[in-house]
Amino acid sequence: MPDPKLCLEALSALSGCNVESTTGASQLSPQDVVNIVALKEYYRQQGFKQLEYPSLGTLSLQDMDEADMYSSPPALTAGPEQSLRTTVKINPEDFFHPQFDYDFTNIKDGDKTFLRGNEQYVRPCGWNRVALRVIKKYDGGDGWLGTGNDAWPVSYQGYNMDGSLGIILTHEGNPKDEPAFLDAAAAAVVAEGTRGRGAYSTPDIKMAEKHCKTFKSKVDGKTYKVVLQNRINPDKRVKCQRDNVWLVYVPEECNDVQKRAIVQESIRPYGLLLKAA
Repeated sequence: MPDPKLCLEALSALSGCNVESTTGASQLSPQDVVNIVALKEYYRQQGFKQLEYPSLGTLSLQDMDEADMYSSPPALTAGPEQSLRTTVKINPEDFFHPQFDYDFTNIKDGDKTFLRGNEQYVRPCGWNRVALRVIKKYDGGDGWLGTGNDAWPVSYQGYNMDGSLGIILTHEGNPKDEPAFLDAAAAAVVAEGTRGRGAYSTPDIKMAEKHCKTFKSKVDGKTYKVVLQNRINPDKRVKCQRDNVWLVYVPEECNDVQKRAIVQESIRPYGLLLKAA
């Protein structure tokens, strides 16, 4: 397992919180992290500036990508000393599961094919996976996490993956020369179920990498990329017109509790992926 402090920095970058170690109980579970990442993007899509999350209170949705995560953050109007980042305590022993870590850094799969839930699994070659402790955490057993027919397909969650044309037009080649493609992309934004209301992910690690978070580590001074590796419920997912973009749709009439429940029943994390930038 990489240095636990490095892993906490990666969680900080993903969640937008200051994640610190504790020997007590963790304030967040792995599922909470994917909930926050997915819902932060969802609320940003809707134009909100804050996200309310149980046990954490108010989380700012301000985009701090351009700032060093360890530089002095912008102040809230309530006072110059107040940080935009919420501090969260996590116990590495009950959050990570080193037994299932897997270092793909120097692995090349070539023409090999892997399946999860009867769908192709493109392994995250070039990345180092830190396993999250999710076994026996969900009702219905752990079949969703396996390799059999009842397993869920693998998806990757980057940052700023939403229903805007910015991601849907992430296209190999020159989109402006393909009017039919542009029409389909535009339809993906406005069509029922694919118009930006929900959590987006992808089965393509290369696409996730294009939209991943980066951070500079205080542990070794290096810059890293970070992506969540999830399993996605095939019955809750919509395949968008853009290849390799999957949406978990969140109906407009849902309250906050229902939104969290939809994400939890649809997207479950099991790996934190790290790669030197």
